[in-house]
Amino acid sequence: MNATQPAGRTEPTATQRAASLKERVYISFTCLAVILALRSHADETSPAAAAATLSIVVIGSLLGIFVADLLSHLTVHEELPSRPQLRHMVAVSTESLGVLVTPLLLLTAAGLGLWSTAVALQWAIVVLVVTLFVIGYLAIRRLDLPFRHKALIVFAEVVLSLLVIALELLAHSL
Repeated sequence: MNATQPAGRTEPTATQRAASLKERVYISFTCLAVILALRSHADETSPAAAAATLSIVVIGSLLGIFVADLLSHLTVHEELPSRPQLRHMVAVSTESLGVLVTPLLLLTAAGLGLWSTAVALQWAIVVLVVTLFVIGYLAIRRLDLPFRHKALIVFAEVVLSLLVIALELLAHSL
């Protein structure tokens, strides 16, 4: 046990870290999709309504993911998760709420009249795109690969992320 590690707490396994990363990416894309949709109606949406819509969708998505994790655990292991496993599932979902912080702060500033709802949502889009890039970078930074392979992976992530954004915009415009 590390001196900095609380008693009884264990490091997450590779599988748990992968699940956590997957959930953060998924919730970031979900948040981005909602903000893109809200941005197209920014003139008729108040900052409070945008914040409420975004919060409801993200919290609902996280609850859905939690239920899916619980059901998949039951299916695979044929038993309820242990306390540490359940604690990890709850922690991952709770930590993923962090994706809401910056967009809600930006919308709060819009509610205080510092800028418009449209500006708050536009900056939230920028922050989420940068967040996705950082998540991708952090995921690969320690891989034992040549720099050119890491660069190719980050490039592919950016291209695929832009494709997701384009598809979200296309779906909303139909």
